[in-house]
Amino acid sequence: MDEDADRARLEALEKRIAAAKGIEPETAHQENDYSQAQLAWRMVIELVAGIVIGFGIGYGLDTLFGTKPVFLVLFILAGFAAGVKTMLRSAREVQERRSAADAGQNGEAKHGG
Repeated sequence: MDEDADRARLEALEKRIAAAKGIEPETAHQENDYSQAQLAWRMVIELVAGIVIGFGIGYGLDTLFGTKPVFLVLFILAGFAAGVKTMLRSAREVQERRSAADAGQNGEAKHGG
């Protein structure tokens, strides 16, 4: 508990010092690395989840209808396509966030903020 309170006080002090100097406190380099790693893992998990779900549905339908490789192959391919589509959507979302943040920083710089 005391460590959390000390950490919060230290962060508040850093913000006040940065405000007094007129600069924005920088995010730690390590935090950026973690966010990139989290994004990479998220994309991998989305792709694997699509494939696994497709495998499960295909295997279930093949077992149900007695047509072993047909639905399995079709749904694995469909799961792969869905996983790639989800990965691309995530990448687009991250890119939009970054461009919005860059536009916000450039706007502040132009207006003297």
